[in-house]
Amino acid sequence: MQIYADNAATTRLSDTALNAMLPYLQGEYGNPSSLHSVGQRAQEALTEARARIAARLGCQPTEVIFTSGGSEADNQAIRSAAAFGKLKGKTHIISTAFEHHAVLHTLEALEKEGFTVTLLDVHEDGMVSAQQVEEAITDETCLVTIMYANNEIGTVQPIAEIGEVCRRHGVLFHTDAVQAVGHLPVNVAEQNIDLLSLSAHKFHGPKGIGVLYARRGVPIFPLIHGGAQERNRRGGTENIPAIVGMAAALDEACDHLDEDTAKLTALRERLIAGLSNIPHSVLNGHREHRLPGTVNFCFEGIEGESLLLLLDDKGVYASSGSACTSGSLDPSHVLLAIGRPHEIAHGSLRLSLSPDTTEEEVDYMVEAVTEVVAYLRSISPVWRNLEAGIQEFIIQ
Repeated sequence: MQIYADNAATTRLSDTALNAMLPYLQGEYGNPSSLHSVGQRAQEALTEARARIAARLGCQPTEVIFTSGGSEADNQAIRSAAAFGKLKGKTHIISTAFEHHAVLHTLEALEKEGFTVTLLDVHEDGMVSAQQVEEAITDETCLVTIMYANNEIGTVQPIAEIGEVCRRHGVLFHTDAVQAVGHLPVNVAEQNIDLLSLSAHKFHGPKGIGVLYARRGVPIFPLIHGGAQERNRRGGTENIPAIVGMAAALDEACDHLDEDTAKLTALRERLIAGLSNIPHSVLNGHREHRLPGTVNFCFEGIEGESLLLLLDDKGVYASSGSACTSGSLDPSHVLLAIGRPHEIAHGSLRLSLSPDTTEEEVDYMVEAVTEVVAYLRSISPVWRNLEAGIQEFIIQ
């Protein structure tokens, strides 16, 4: 059996998205900035896609900026808010310790440019409260950036409440919603969101295309210069096939959101119940406030890299965390942020499901993980020490 369980890293391109893209890969290949009829047909496709995406986000089409993906959107949102804040003499930014590196590394760069950054502590259950945000805001705060749903453990934050706090204090609020859009209900107006990042390949759209939503009146400074595209906010010829595919994929995801959520939640609970039977294992993140299809466990006494390789041999394709850091031997910064010790964080596994996942596949994953964990523990000197009482178990 071959099971793809790494949908938090990327998803299969849907047939709906592919079929929407095909005409613009060959026949309708015009540049939307061209004045002739071929270019204007491309412009019409661009305008329609922008309007469809805006409708799904609850915003105006003029507030949608097309980017190369979530990382670029994160960078542009944060740097724009920081630059605007600096013009007003405000150079303090609030975020959390378990953001995606597209956010954390941008904040590190801004610190070198004179900004101060407060990274809020994350509770053991992977949650941040609106109260924490409010207590951290000062007269110097220009931006709060907190992810909608965590890419590794799947916890979903109280975004509307955090946005309300920021709006009340006159502070811009950005959320990295790459894992949320297409999987959770999102409405930027109702949730008091000023800036939002999303990426198409997380909801069965193509790779290399994303969106930065910027509320009307929020100044956006371009990262890429060279043209007047995107109302002078992002230079470069728009990727029409990918944009059209993204709009089609988002429509499809939102149209099936309720039924997919119900199915994925049931599969997720089946998976959690099965993996919880493995001794000295622990689920990471809040038990309820989590993405429908994301499960992250730690298993004491093993290394996550060995676990992944042996699962691959069994046809289960998973990860130990973010795909952007999968080549790193360091433990997950997300797991460290929620208080997991280094030796426990090293033994992590993320399984992320899709609507195509079946109960049979979930049961096979439970069986495969159980067998691999048992095998790795049988050859581990650390596990022998734990069983002999030489070392104490951390996960009870």
